[in-house]
Amino acid sequence: MRVTAWCAACLCAHQASAAETNAYFNPEKSHHTATGFRNNYVERVTHSLPTVARWQWNAWRQGLPSHPQTPAPVVRPDLATLQAYPRGSLLSDGLPDAPTLTWIGHATALVQAGGLNVLTDPMFSERAFPVQFAGPRRAQPPGVALADLPPIDVVLLSHNHFDHLDRASVVHLQALATRRGTATLFLVPLGLKPLLQRWGIEAVQELDWWDSVSVQGTEFHFTPTQHWSGRGLSDESETLWGAWAVFSPALHWYFAGDTGYSRDFADTRQHFRERHSGALGGGFDVALIPIGAYEPRWFMQGQHVNPSEAVQIHRDLGAKRSVGIHWGTFPLADEPLDQAPIDLEATRHGAALPKPEFETLAIGATVRIRNRKDADAVQTIHTTD
Repeated sequence: MRVTAWCAACLCAHQASAAETNAYFNPEKSHHTATGFRNNYVERVTHSLPTVARWQWNAWRQGLPSHPQTPAPVVRPDLATLQAYPRGSLLSDGLPDAPTLTWIGHATALVQAGGLNVLTDPMFSERAFPVQFAGPRRAQPPGVALADLPPIDVVLLSHNHFDHLDRASVVHLQALATRRGTATLFLVPLGLKPLLQRWGIEAVQELDWWDSVSVQGTEFHFTPTQHWSGRGLSDESETLWGAWAVFSPALHWYFAGDTGYSRDFADTRQHFRERHSGALGGGFDVALIPIGAYEPRWFMQGQHVNPSEAVQIHRDLGAKRSVGIHWGTFPLADEPLDQAPIDLEATRHGAALPKPEFETLAIGATVRIRNRKDADAVQTIHTTD
């Protein structure tokens, strides 16, 4: 049986679930329930185990997913550029900020802006599963090895699925920070702090939707998406999920994590409308939006967007540029690993959307993003070898 990222489909050893009652429950918040959390615009996005079995059976009979004709492009990372970013000294020394974005693979990206190195959903393990002898196996190695990362100031977690929250990766990041004498802050959805603390990670801050925290002058806002959480067979939606809107003077960026399509993205744009006026530099300079793991639609639609819906998210957010993530690394659905960029290109063509406004990167590639105080442009500094 092909195992997916959804633990409802995982016939794995059951992990201890969260408390039966929601310790964070606030009856004044509509997305809170007595036992966990729910989405804003749909009651449920998951499926029963018989429905999961039907999907898996149909995929097996049809030999899905088929092998990709073209592997995800990979380039050698420019480690010198990543290591040279003036972390922590921009504000105090008055240095110019030249933000960069590096796609490491799947939903893992390194964003360097505001004097901070920020890592999203770090996933460096070979398999997206509790054990490393089963489960979805990565098709491409990470674009930057864990040991080659610059010191990480902030880790952003979108939710607790195994392809987004990998124990080995976050524990290794904590160990790297300890050895280097640096500090890494983990920003997580409500309910994940106890889990990370059990793994030996102490610098953890939990956020609810629309909560925010400031780190060295950069604001991190946790915003709603349409998804769910779970790491076992009986802990569905007991911890929160969501996206991150990040504001530094040089760069406003957005990380969608993992999501189905909903009005949450239009809500996010409305929420930040005063900060994104034309006089203040406009909308998000770059948005990281998932484009993969979307077939079959009858099964995936509530929880995973397809490239067409990803383009709509780009427009709902009012983003200047978007980069497609969550494709080409782990076989999680019925489409081949190289299908998402093909469908994205067709969507762009049909929508008359210029390629620079929504593109994909090679794994390991870095783009240098112009400071939002300068003219809006994105310059690719690495291309496929």
